Amino acid sequence: MRVVGIDPGTMSFDFFGMEGERIISDLSVSSTEVARYPEVLLDTVRAISPLDIIVGPSGYGLPLTRIRDATDRELSLMVPLDESVPVNEGIRKVFQLMKAEGLPVYFTPGVIHLSTVPLYRKANKMDMGTSDKVCCVALGIRDQAEYYGVDYNETSFILAEVGYGFNAIIGVEQGKVVDGLGGTSAGPGFLTLGAMDSELAMRLGRFPQIVLFTGGAKDVAEKEDLTPEELAKEPHKYPQAWNMILESVVKGVAAMTVSVEKPREILLSGRLSRIPEIAEALAVKLSRFGAVRMVGRQAKVAKEAAEGAYIIGEGLLGGKYKGIVDSLELRKSSGTMFDHVRLKGVELEKP
Repeated sequence: MRVVGIDPGTMSFDFFGMEGERIISDLSVSSTEVARYPEVLLDTVRAISPLDIIVGPSGYGLPLTRIRDATDRELSLMVPLDESVPVNEGIRKVFQLMKAEGLPVYFTPGVIHLSTVPLYRKANKMDMGTSDKVCCVALGIRDQAEYYGVDYNETSFILAEVGYGFNAIIGVEQGKVVDGLGGTSAGPGFLTLGAMDSELAMRLGRFPQIVLFTGGAKDVAEKEDLTPEELAKEPHKYPQAWNMILESVVKGVAAMTVSVEKPREILLSGRLSRIPEIAEALAVKLSRFGAVRMVGRQAKVAKEAAEGAYIIGEGLLGGKYKGIVDSLELRKSSGTMFDHVRLKGVELEKP
């Protein structure tokens, strides 16, 4: 089987694919380049074709859906129509190109679509973890099962995904996602404010989605060209930003212990977690909740979500990772991110 997974991140679109035990793709393309020239992704896919399945850039996620069955409505559910966000525009353009090309693309669910998450935890939530975070979970399940020699349905962990833009915290128990704090419902990240104070939201009124990509540690540091690596090397220069990043993750993991009381370990993934100083600081602060470990992966370039997407694709084809797809109950995913809103006095514009 020839399988590739695609992760659409804030900074880059990443590809990871394998044929049997051989890696056929492990690369990264900047999101800005994809937004400007979306054909670059098709060129990348064509270079490794033919493929049996592609787990595509699914944004906020859909119930398991083949691209040939997806319409503009499904596209609007995956990504908002907002030209101010390059990654969203990249996904929208790539969707149209991939569908026209007839590629074997599947779109996969976010946490909100999973039947394993109790309904009361979904109330008035939309972003409990986007589809790429579920892909990271698939990688975490494989890694923990192999690391400890347990079955997929015996895995239990809290995943802290510390990305360039957003942080997300996902709870896994008995190989199933049971709760999640998505990038816009968790604490602040390097670029982003995370969950927004309702009073602030009310006073903003209508606002473009790009606002959600601001207000994080970088803005608190008040240095426009600050990089995560610079912050990690000289935290004493930016103590407020440094503390914001670390405390955000710790608070998220602490909250998730309500849903996963005794995780086997805390797993770290995401671009910032691969910066040694940040990984070490998080390991110390998170040790109160259990063992802390980086998610193991085969990819050298692509992010964890791309490799997790590959795992899901391979499992969907009935391969060696079928047990992971079954454990996550991906085929039972359903609904939309609008289904659990119970607010009064407001009308949501649904696709």
